[in-house]
Amino acid sequence: MERTCCTIAVRSLTVGYDGKPLVRDVDFDLNRGEILTLIGPNGAGKTTVLKSILRRLEPLGGTVYLEGRDLESMSGQDMARTLAILLTERLRTEMMTSREVVATGRYPYTGPFGLLTKHDRQVVEEAMDLVGVGDLGELDFTRLSDGQRQRVMLARAISQEPKVLVLDEPTSFLDIRYKLEFLSVLQDMARKKGLTVIMSLHELDLARRISHKIACIQKDQVVRLGTPEEIFVPSYITELYGLEEGCFDESTGALELPGPAGQPEVFVLGGNGTGTAVYRRLQRDDIPFATGILWENDLDYPAASMLASEVVSVRAFGRVTEEEKGRARALMEGCRQVVCTLNPQKGGAVYEELDELLGWAKGKLVMG
Repeated sequence: MERTCCTIAVRSLTVGYDGKPLVRDVDFDLNRGEILTLIGPNGAGKTTVLKSILRRLEPLGGTVYLEGRDLESMSGQDMARTLAILLTERLRTEMMTSREVVATGRYPYTGPFGLLTKHDRQVVEEAMDLVGVGDLGELDFTRLSDGQRQRVMLARAISQEPKVLVLDEPTSFLDIRYKLEFLSVLQDMARKKGLTVIMSLHELDLARRISHKIACIQKDQVVRLGTPEEIFVPSYITELYGLEEGCFDESTGALELPGPAGQPEVFVLGGNGTGTAVYRRLQRDDIPFATGILWENDLDYPAASMLASEVVSVRAFGRVTEEEKGRARALMEGCRQVVCTLNPQKGGAVYEELDELLGWAKGKLVMG
């Protein structure tokens, strides 16, 4: 038996169907309170890896250890007391209240007759309060919204008092409010209760923010495993997902549709984040544009670099030179319109040269 101080250790796990490997040789360790997120293209095998860790799908090779114990050697009851599951599969309930659904998470502790003790009921109430569904206890589970159901199911998993929680796309059916609420509860459980979490997510911006570690699955293997800072580096996500249309900016998590092609028709004088909305409006209208003069650490720069035909830029904290001014002037002269999103009268200028640039734009200037 492998001896390990970590909560869960996966060693050389190979998963697949009908004896055919889908993902090979998965290896990782997670300590108490750590969150690991699996990302990668659809069909890469994220759900298959999760189901194999859970033994809902028999692995083709390798071993999973929970606190040093081989998962295969553990009884179903011992496993349920250590590891909880929240998959995308919908729970089938018949005339069950939300509280009754949460209470099913106590079955590993209730014995053959499934009778809840005072302690069991207390754990159920605490779990419901923790995820904010205490007021839904008497409601029919099937009549809840998707967001409410997902939180009830999280309460059910928490009521098992697990050390490891496995979730497959837990935010798929949630709106932005419930996504943030759900993941905030998850993060709080990891911090305060030491809950170890393994999950898959499509929302890369959320994966980047919540995860201690990220595993990237592509083709038949985990091609990269590391911290968010090690994963979200320039061009890597584009490579991982094989993006051919649009762009992903690893520094901000911004995803943009393809920029308009062709010679710029509009020049946008932006900066301080004031230009991004105009860039996207021009993209929607399929109008090619140029923009500047932007420092490379400006809030507008990520969207500009992905959407504009040309960006007149200056290195971070650098000075605007005659070369950049000349290029901006040439582009403005070639465009039918100049849109300025800055207001020099209210201190909105990001560089002293704005008045000079506005002077060159007379006759085609629109304040936006």
